Order: sequence, then C-alpha cells, then structure tokens
Amino acid sequence: MSQEPDLSVNFAGLTLTSPVMPACGTFELTSKPDFDANQIGAFIPKSISMNKHSKEQASSIFEAEGSMLNSVTFQSEDIEYFEARVLPVYEPYQPPLIINLSGETVDEFAQTAEKLNKWDKIAGFEINLSCPNSDDNRQVFGLLSESTYSLIRKIRNVTDKPLIAKLSPSVSRIQEITLAAEQGGADAFTVANAYSAMSIDINTRKPKLGNVIGTLSGSAIKPLIVRLIFQVHQISHLPIIGSGGVMTGSDAIEMLLAGAAAVQVGTANYRNPAAMIEIINQIRDYLMREDIHSVSSLIGQVDLS
Repeated sequence: MSQEPDLSVNFAGLTLTSPVMPACGTFELTSKPDFDANQIGAFIPKSISMNKHSKEQASSIFEAEGSMLNSVTFQSEDIEYFEARVLPVYEPYQPPLIINLSGETVDEFAQTAEKLNKWDKIAGFEINLSCPNSDDNRQVFGLLSESTYSLIRKIRNVTDKPLIAKLSPSVSRIQEITLAAEQGGADAFTVANAYSAMSIDINTRKPKLGNVIGTLSGSAIKPLIVRLIFQVHQISHLPIIGSGGVMTGSDAIEMLLAGAAAVQVGTANYRNPAAMIEIINQIRDYLMREDIHSVSSLIGQVDLS
C-alpha cells in the first residue's frame, strides 16, 4: 500500500495543509460546512477596503460551455464590517486567513493594510491589482509596471505580513508586471484573474449580460492561466497561486507542474460547496497512484524535453 502523501505546502512563510484554497469571495464560512474546512489550505473571504464599495446596477450570471460568464459588479466590505462580522467566524479554524485588499487609490490600499495589520489572525494580504468587473472609472493598478511597483511598495512600508500580488491576465507581457511587483516587495503572486468577456443573444441582438461586458471564468480560461503561470515561474523564484479554471484535481496538478505552489478554486465552488475537498482528495489519489510522497515535488516539474 502506498504511503499517505504529504499535501502540505510552504508558501511565502505560511504553512498550508493542502495546496487548495478558494478564490477571493467564492467561499464564505457563514455557516458550518458539511465537511472539515481545516483541510483547505487557506481562506480568502470577500475583498476588504477602507470604505465599502458597491453599486446597484444590472447584473447577470450564466454558464457558458463549462465556464461562467458574469457581470456581477465588484464589491468589497469595509474594515468595520470585517472586524465585527467576518473575522470572528474564522477564529476557530486553523488554515491561514489571507485578506484580499482593494481600493481606489494607493493610499486607500495602504491605509487598509495598516489598520488590519494588528490582527494576528490575518496571515497575509492578497493585493487586488486587477478587477475585471470594476467600474470604468476605477483604476486597474496591475496594467502598468510603474503603478504596480508603487502600490506594492506603499503597502510593503506598512506591514511585514506576506504580500501576494494578484496579477492581471490582461497585459501584453506579464513578466514585466511580475518583476515590478517583486521589486516593490511582493512575496508571492496569484496568477491570475478572470478574463474580460462578452456574449450576445442572436435572437434579441442584445448583450446577454446586464453590464454588456463582464468576465469569463471556469474551464475555458484554464489553458490561458497555465501559460501565465509558466511564464511567471520562468522569470521569478517567488511562489505562485494558480487561479482560473481549477475544476478538478487534474486541473490543480497541471498548474503545479507549470510552476504554481498552490491553487485557488472559484467557479467550481458555486456549483458545489464541497468542490475544494473533492479536489484535495483527487490530488491525494493521484499522488498515491504515482507513488509521489509530497505534493511540493510537483511544483514546476513540467517535462520540456
């Protein structure tokens, strides 16, 4: 019988019991789940900013060939709500709590990080450099090297906690943004985010999404994300979280081989709240079948010969 494999991952100074975690805001511990949530590598609740960001407008979600097209407007909760309503829910759980930070200005990002820095329960910050469902007037910091560097550097100056730069897929050369984030003080990367997308109903000739342009996530974008992971891994030694299209354990393993140390699950959580546990079990089964003792040994091991 094969030895029980080691699913733990050392990530930017954090110890994850498994390489699987939710994408920001796609899994909330609002009620006790029907499974042991301590098997999840880390928790990333809904994005937090200094002030609550939300806007009432038309939105819609529908499945598109195994993926999800949606125009749900970017939203984030403020610090007061987080400290009173969210943080206590996560206190009893063991996985590291990573907070996704958002903001409209560099100062807002930094102020949010500084105010949350006091909480020992918060293990690190994921910096939302890209938000494809944001308003047109909202600055997307991760599209330029200069703004990426400035934002990460500003946050680095107010916290010693690990900083994970969530990179945008909507750039011509992700390598340049990667290096700018690393030089600014990032400890790791999330690669990447959903893709901007649009769909039209040919019968009504109207856009299918309430906001006309929305985002595509799920299976359709996985090959694109795998390519980005590979490119980032080739240019930086910092650890990577693969995010975009992980629906199965095989998807997760593919990202690990490309260079990711961990993966995020998003769309799959909407279909099945226990998706992450199933993916963890599928990774374990693969390791046992292949007689691989540690999931970490897969990182970056794509065979290019």
